Amino acid sequence: MTVHNLYLFDRNGVCLHYSEWHRKKQAGIPKEEEYKLMYGMLFSIRSFVSKMSPLDMYAESKGGIEGRRDNLAYLGKDGFLAFQTSRYKLHYYETPTGIKVVMNTDLGVGPIRDVLHHIYSALYVELVVKNPLCPLGQTVQSELFRSRLDSYVRSLPFFSARAG
Repeated sequence: MTVHNLYLFDRNGVCLHYSEWHRKKQAGIPKEEEYKLMYGMLFSIRSFVSKMSPLDMYAESKGGIEGRRDNLAYLGKDGFLAFQTSRYKLHYYETPTGIKVVMNTDLGVGPIRDVLHHIYSALYVELVVKNPLCPLGQTVQSELFRSRLDSYVRSLPFFSARAG
């Protein structure tokens, strides 16, 4: 099992960060064009899933009384968490502020919503959002963020140093 790459987008489709580890095939187009295509695909899939979902989605929240609806956080009609092809699996996490974390892995990797949430909350928020030297809405320039992200991804149980 392995990790191929990771994208971080803001709500407007700006690619804030891109990393790759075991990507075997390049797209053959400029990176900026690749980012636009990836964001456009995500936008379209989310829109399609939202329109096709028969039910509004809820997730258990930390407050409230167990078993009651006030214990649930409204998620809308989303539900897009991942999709897979015959070659890779795309994992998707979107925050309430519109930040999108996308990780491509091989097919053997199961659900990794907690991993993507950790990348957002413990790395991006702590090392970029809370850093007054990092301008928001622009490509992340923080070397600390990049190195901690790389260390975290390499420490994941499904990251294989032998791949690639």
